[in-house]
Order: sequence, then structure tokens, then C-alpha cells
Amino acid sequence: MLDDLRDKAVLVTGASTGIGAAVARGFGRCGARVGVHYHKSRDQAEEVAAAVRAAGGEAVVLQGDVTRKAELEPVIEGAIEAFGRLDVLVNNAGDVVGRVPFDEAEDDFIDFVIALNARSVVTACRLALRQFKRQGQGNIINTTSLAARQAGGPGTALYGPSKAFVQGLTRYLARDYAKDHVRVNAVAPGFVLTPLQDRNTTAEQQAEMASGIPLGRAGVPEDLVGAYLFLASDAMSGWITGATIDVNGGAFFG
Repeated sequence: MLDDLRDKAVLVTGASTGIGAAVARGFGRCGARVGVHYHKSRDQAEEVAAAVRAAGGEAVVLQGDVTRKAELEPVIEGAIEAFGRLDVLVNNAGDVVGRVPFDEAEDDFIDFVIALNARSVVTACRLALRQFKRQGQGNIINTTSLAARQAGGPGTALYGPSKAFVQGLTRYLARDYAKDHVRVNAVAPGFVLTPLQDRNTTAEQQAEMASGIPLGRAGVPEDLVGAYLFLASDAMSGWITGATIDVNGGAFFG
């Protein structure tokens, strides 16, 4: 059903761990050519790239800080140079950064949360759209969050709205670039057990959040992979753009 993903050139930002790593491996199983982006976790990114190759895909490892255009631009260009084109951009890099009460947040913290979760997506989309317009087609899949549409956990009053920005941007880009045969969609994960949660959420908080999920458990990164592959496949979702797929175990019914 997803044979059309074979040999597709895909770039996944934040692909060294968590959801991004699972998505990169998923594309590898479909025979895609995957740009595995990382910022600091090179060894983990190399492991993901090895898994992509072992599954039958191709992989190139690309390093850069997505909050800096001077570093993100070579990541996009590196994927295009490695594969000769870019078919799918998965904007996955992001983080809660820290659970800080809104009235205690310092300017540097505010700026970084917004730069990482929102501004980086703007930059990556702008850079990728140049290539998509040259090719005459392209596909963007943004990672937003359940926190974009309902209040997230304590201390995430900046993270949630930064992801809401991404969700709004997704709709605008879908409308504005449909004429260029570019589809733009998003995936909104709920509570998923990833290194992000380990860094920012106590074991007690994790247990409490998982207890409220109708399907009875927290998600794992592999639970998200199907949504990304579905949106990347023109055969499966070729008439879908501007949409957000919620993957949250029933924690939110939009």
C-alpha cells in the first residue's frame, strides 16, 4: 500500500531519538532515502541511519542547530545534495525545554522555546519550498502536539502555544502552496514516552498523565509512525492537505 514511498527522498529533523527516530526507521522499512538530522546526539543518529539501511532504505546523517538558519540551511541542502531532490520534509525537532511557570519564565527561555518549536519550522519550510517549487511538487509534515489544542502539563504555557502556531502555519501553507502541488499536513502526538518526557516530566507526573488516557497506556514512538507514512504517501493521502492527525490514545476528540 505504501510502495510509492520507495526511493522517496525524506528529511526528518530531530531524528536521533524519540518520535523522529521511529519515523526515520519507518521510512527506511518502506525503502525511502532518509536524511537523519540531529543536533548533539551523533552516535544515536548513526544508529538510526544504520537501522534505515538495514531495513532496505538509504540514509545520510546531517547535523545542525534548527534554531539557527545558518546551520539549518546546510541540513536542507545536504539532503538535496545527497539524494538529488527532496520529496518529504518532516519537521519533528522540538522540545518542552523545561517546565517553568509562565510568570517565572525569563526572556532567554521564552526566546529559545519559540525558536525551537515555531521559528525553526518557519525556516525549514521556507528553505524546502524553494526546492519543492523547482521540482513542481513536495510534501511537508509538521509535528505539533495535543498541547496545541488543550492545556498541556504544568509549566508548558509556552510550549503548547508554540505548537499551536505550527498547527496554524500548517493550514496557511497548505492553502497558499496547493497551486505548487505541495501538500502540508501535521501530526499531533499525545502523551508519548520519549527522552523529551524523561527530561521534563517526573515519574509521578508520567503515571498521572498515562492514567487519564482512554486506551489505557501512554504512547510509544512507534505508535506515531503510521500517521507520518500515511501523510507522506500520495497513494494513500494524495487529496489531504491542511489536516492534523491526532494520535493520542483517545485523550482528545477534536
